[in-house]
Amino acid sequence: MREVLVPYIGRFAPSPTGPLHAGSLVAALASWLDARAHGGQWLVRMEDVDTPRCIPGADPLILQQLATCGLIPDAPVMRQSQRGEAYQAALDTLIAKDWAYPCGCSRKDIEDAQAAMGHSRERHTAAVYPGTCRNGLKGKDARAWRLNVQRVIDDLKLATPLVWHDRLLCKQQQDVAKEVGDFVLRRADGLWAYQLAVVVDDAAQGITHVVRGQDLADNTARQIVLQHALGLSTPLYLHTPLVLGENGEKLSKQNGAEALELSNPLAALNTAVAHLNLPPKSGLVPEALAQWVKLYEKSK
Repeated sequence: MREVLVPYIGRFAPSPTGPLHAGSLVAALASWLDARAHGGQWLVRMEDVDTPRCIPGADPLILQQLATCGLIPDAPVMRQSQRGEAYQAALDTLIAKDWAYPCGCSRKDIEDAQAAMGHSRERHTAAVYPGTCRNGLKGKDARAWRLNVQRVIDDLKLATPLVWHDRLLCKQQQDVAKEVGDFVLRRADGLWAYQLAVVVDDAAQGITHVVRGQDLADNTARQIVLQHALGLSTPLYLHTPLVLGENGEKLSKQNGAEALELSNPLAALNTAVAHLNLPPKSGLVPEALAQWVKLYEKSK
């Protein structure tokens, strides 16, 4: 894996599908502390590529919530909804190398194909794509574009399984071709897929360190394959513990997580740092953040 060491540029990349909640503040604070502890830059990117899910007004609200907590980006905010040309250029590069192909399968087609092979799908996971359209559409209309994962691995002689190091979780590995299959780059509805957008944008912003929640750790191997395919550097990764709801599942906007209550921002920050194994602080927000940066430096 190609590692970028200096200079440090980190980021927080929320989706404007609603206000920040307790879990997203932990991710934001962790990425901010890591950047400040390394003397680096901290950027914010609005991952609004999935436009039907975005809520009008959520973008400025999130930025205001971050500012209330003393978390202010060091550069103008990037918005994925304005990045279509960059994503198309990346897809065109992959198509030119014969590493991407059109797919005519619906989600039901994929699940039916897997069921016919005797494979079951685990809860909260997508069915592994069986490669139905890899060698042609066979009369189907093109719906999406997929990465030919095995061809990329073979052509670039990437290790299988792909091994990467997480700064908290340590050694991680995944056989992307077998465990994920040929994943989507552009969706059937014409929207850009998260995997392609995040890889292109991390490179465009010069991101050297990614700090995000553990629910995204499973995406990392796919993103590293794409980084190799596009000739891009691989950042260092750190995946933070998740904040769980009373039902034991990750707090998220989709399962009704409540918006941050910021009448007392230091109280919200103290709750967040507890998940990062840092002690609570009193006083003013700027002084508390400065103390946490020093403690964070010593803990790493």
